[in-house]
Amino acid sequence: QVQLVESGGGSVQAGGSLRLSCVASGFIVSHYCMGWFRQAPGKERERVAVISPGTDHTYYTDSVKGRGTISRGSTMDTTYLQMNSLKPEDTAIYYCAAARTLWASDCEEKRESDYNYWGQGTQVSVSS
Repeated sequence: QVQLVESGGGSVQAGGSLRLSCVASGFIVSHYCMGWFRQAPGKERERVAVISPGTDHTYYTDSVKGRGTISRGSTMDTTYLQMNSLKPEDTAIYYCAAARTLWASDCEEKRESDYNYWGQGTQVSVSS
């Protein structure tokens, strides 16, 4: 059974930090791009960050560049999103997702519809 389980969300004040975790099981993580998405009420889901297997090449949306870091854990089944200098506009449900890749060179090009598996989401709330 494929599972993506997020954790680490919560309520923080502006300027604070959170580290979100995504634990994957039921598939070969090294064959998948791992991504973080977020969706605020009334807004479309937004791709936040992506990490490629093997090379660990990363991509970030402009709004989190310099504040967010996506990484893989030592056990390889965990993907992290470190968010620093949080802003109220970062408030959203954050989702972990996995997209199958054959060459590990196309993760940046993959879009929402390319992701095969999704987690349940974890709420991040940033107050001013």
